[in-house]
Formats: sequence, C-alpha cells, structure tokens
Amino acid sequence: MSIANVLLVEDEQDVRQLLKRMLSLEGFTVFDAGSCKAAFNIVENENIDLVLCDVKLPDGSGVDLIRQIKAAYQYIEIILITAYGNIPDSVQAIKNGAFDYIIKANDNERILPLLYRALENVKLQKRVAQLEKAAAGRYANFDAIIGHSTLIEEAKTLANLAAPTNAPVLLLGETGTGKEVFAQAIHTASKRNTKTFLGLNCGAFSKELLESELFGHKAGAFTSASKDKKGLIEEAHEGTLFLDEIGEMPPDLQVKFLRVLETGTFIKVGDTKQIKVNVRIIAATNRNLQQEIQEGKFREDLFYRLNLVTIHLPPLRKRQQDIPLLADFFLKKLTQDAYQHVKGMTPAFADRLQQNDWRGNIRELRNVIERSLLVCSGSQLNVDHLPVELQYTSLKSKSISAFDLASVERLHIQRVLQYTKGNKAQAAKLLNIGIATLYRKIEEYGIGALE
Repeated sequence: MSIANVLLVEDEQDVRQLLKRMLSLEGFTVFDAGSCKAAFNIVENENIDLVLCDVKLPDGSGVDLIRQIKAAYQYIEIILITAYGNIPDSVQAIKNGAFDYIIKANDNERILPLLYRALENVKLQKRVAQLEKAAAGRYANFDAIIGHSTLIEEAKTLANLAAPTNAPVLLLGETGTGKEVFAQAIHTASKRNTKTFLGLNCGAFSKELLESELFGHKAGAFTSASKDKKGLIEEAHEGTLFLDEIGEMPPDLQVKFLRVLETGTFIKVGDTKQIKVNVRIIAATNRNLQQEIQEGKFREDLFYRLNLVTIHLPPLRKRQQDIPLLADFFLKKLTQDAYQHVKGMTPAFADRLQQNDWRGNIRELRNVIERSLLVCSGSQLNVDHLPVELQYTSLKSKSISAFDLASVERLHIQRVLQYTKGNKAQAAKLLNIGIATLYRKIEEYGIGALE
C-alpha cells in the first residue's frame, strides 16, 4: 500500500530517476515531471499529497510553481530543492507557501524525514477540514433558517415533515432564497445526518464535466482520465446529494440520473459495470420546470420522480417582516471578527431595507449589509452607508401623481441624487438651489431621511 503520492519535479533526468527510485523503495507512489507545465498537469489530474521541486526548470521557476500550486490546492505540501547558498530563492519559496527547502546534493539525508513531516501536516490539514465540514453540517439545522413570516414557516414545516423520510425533495425558488441552507437542514434532521452531505451546482459545469462529476469515470474513458474517479453519487452513498440548478442538467444526463432515482444504480463513464448506491436526492431550481417540460428541455418522468415533496421558498419581498431579523443576524455575524465598532443599525436604515425589492433575495441582503459595514466609521449603520441605489427606495412605496407638484418635485430630486450618486452638494448645484434647501426637501419628502 502506498504511503502517499509524491510529485518529483526535476529537469535533470539522472537526478530525477535517482530520487524517484529512492522514494519508490520507501513506499511512496512517485509521479515525475521535467517542467512547470507538465508538473501542474499532473497535479490537476492526480491526487498529489507532496511535491519535491527544483528551482530551475526549462519553462519557469519552481518558486513561482509553488505559488501556483498552493493557490489551487492548499493541502498539498511542497519542498523546494535549491542550489547551495541560494537564500533568496529559499526565502521566497517559504513566502509562496513551501513547507521547507533542501540544498541539492548536500541534504539527501534530510529528504525522507522532511517528506514524512510534511505528510503529517497534509493529514492534519485534511482532518481539520473534515471536522469543520462535519460541524458545519451539524449546525445547519432548521434553527439556522431565520424568519417567522407565514410563508417561511410553512416551508419549514413541510421540510421538517419530509426530513426523516428518504423521499426526494424538490426546492423551488428564486436565486438567493436559501435553497442550500434548506437542503442542509433537511439532511441534518434526517437519519442520514452522520453520513456525507455533498452539493453540486449543475449549471457550473459543461455536459462532459458534469457527467464525470456525478457518475465518475474509469481510467482511459477520455484523454485526461488517467485513473478511476468516484462520482458524487457514489461519494454520497448512505448520505445526501444536493443538486442545485437541476434545470440546467442536459437532457441525456437526465436519462442517466433518472435511473439512479428509479433503481439506485448507475454506470461510470467508460465502464460497463453497474454500481448500487443508497443516496437521498435533494434538488433545487429557480426555473419553472413545468414550462421547461412543455418546451422539451426537461423530462416529465424525472420531474415526477423529483416532485414527490416540493417546497416553495418565498422571495424576500414576500416576507418583508423577516428582513429586519435577517439584517440583524448578518450584522451580528459579520461583526464577530471584523467591524466590531458597529453595534447596530438605525430605524431608518432598517426601514429602507424593508422597502427594497431584493431581486437577489437573502444573498443580496447579506451583501448590502457587508458593503454598508465597509464604509461605516461610527457605531451604527445609517441610510448614508447604504449603496446609493438603495438610499432613495422610499419613493417606490409612495404614489406618484402626474398632477401633484410635490410628487413631481420629489421624483425629480430623487433622479438628480441618483445621477450624482448621492453627492448632495453636486445635486444642489444642478437643481440650482442652496444645499440647506436640498436638505430640507430631502427631509420633507423622506428621501434618504437625515439621521
């Protein structure tokens, strides 16, 4: 059994073969490359744990390669092989994320102990990540779903009823309404909560990549498939698989996925052997699947298999009473580590949040709270900290009459302020009125009320 997968990057073939033999005899599985490009290609296609890398390579520097690998694969540990006395390269390598460095030809005795130390670090990092993921799954329960409006309470009640069963669940709602939070809560409240919860956005992959991600593939199934790979359906065995944006799944993959729901079996890409799985499916989409069926874009039989339990998640504009609760939650969460000088929000700030349409729903609300915190130097968030397009939303809730002079003036002031991006001095100049008059009219009409 292999101790770990090591990538050896060295352009001198004799040195590379010597090191490869030494590491192979120790029990490591060794991959080797003679250039930066070849090395990164191996990292992308193999499950590499450790990299032993020379500084000077034909197409670049090993020091730069370290930064590239660590940016994409944080758990890989890298040891640099440097020339005697080349301290600057060594220092930069450590800054770029290298675990340590050895001096070529002088430190051969240090290679194996250093690799074992680095491997322990890899194992520790992966274990911490697993524990954090498990903890996140445990705490993503129905208590994490904030709100007491009728629509959200109805959705939570239905999700609670469905959770203990093995029935597929279909979550419908606009982007940003919290579909993944609901999926995690259902998993946590189910009998599968000690097993894996995995999520995949079907719209984030091409057809070929999505098929490989879902079903896995056999070595040689396509050009870059150098070894067998488990798909998420297999990885989630006895657990829950959450498929976001299921409406984006190509029709021919829908046929294969339907088989999983009907028989609990699937075949890897490039294989002929059936694999049996026990996995619970939670799917989500912001599309109208019945309309997609009529247009021939979604299979009707798959829809009815997924549609056993359907939960509609309401948009934020239909649960306005929950907006202050959500805003307060995000404010407390975001100020735990940063922005600790901010203790709350003014009533006018909260009121302006409730008047917005929130086309991006909960995700947009969180973004606005964080953007407001970035520009807040005081102890409370006020209207002036909001993005400029939200500072004047109060007019949307007030009727505008074409015959009412005050309504016309109010609307005109709003448009000028939007044009100047909230710059009141510039707006007053364009309106040809004094700044004091503008402030009085802003207060009178409730446009970005003064704090």
